[in-house]
Amino acid sequence: MTLLADSDGTAGGVTSYRSTFAEGAAGAPAHFHTRATELFFVISGALQVLVDEEVTVLEEGDFLAVPPHTPHAFAAAPGREADVLFVFTPGMGRFDYLRLLGRVMRGEADPKEIAESSERFDNHYVDSPVWRAALERSA
Repeated sequence: MTLLADSDGTAGGVTSYRSTFAEGAAGAPAHFHTRATELFFVISGALQVLVDEEVTVLEEGDFLAVPPHTPHAFAAAPGREADVLFVFTPGMGRFDYLRLLGRVMRGEADPKEIAESSERFDNHYVDSPVWRAALERSA
């Protein structure tokens, strides 16, 4: 993951980062944001995404805008890698959240810290049977 621009450096306008996903790599579980639209641009490869109750695959060059309060999730598409640009607008200080995810993945932080930070970072996790089923089919 490459952190590109956080709200502090963009007068609050955007937060942006770029992530690469290896084949079979999970992205974010089902969640929504209350204050930001999340934009996805697939630079290369393919990204499987959930939007509300629909699962689809974004291919190279595809763009998706997910409005506030819309459950969504993402992962590398089955059998594919992906390189994706993410943008949140309006921006907010999200880099600390992304760093927290890294610490949890490395075993340096407790996963409950993610749930405890949901209001601060406007990241609200939800259960999605549709997304769980899509991931099971991909495995």
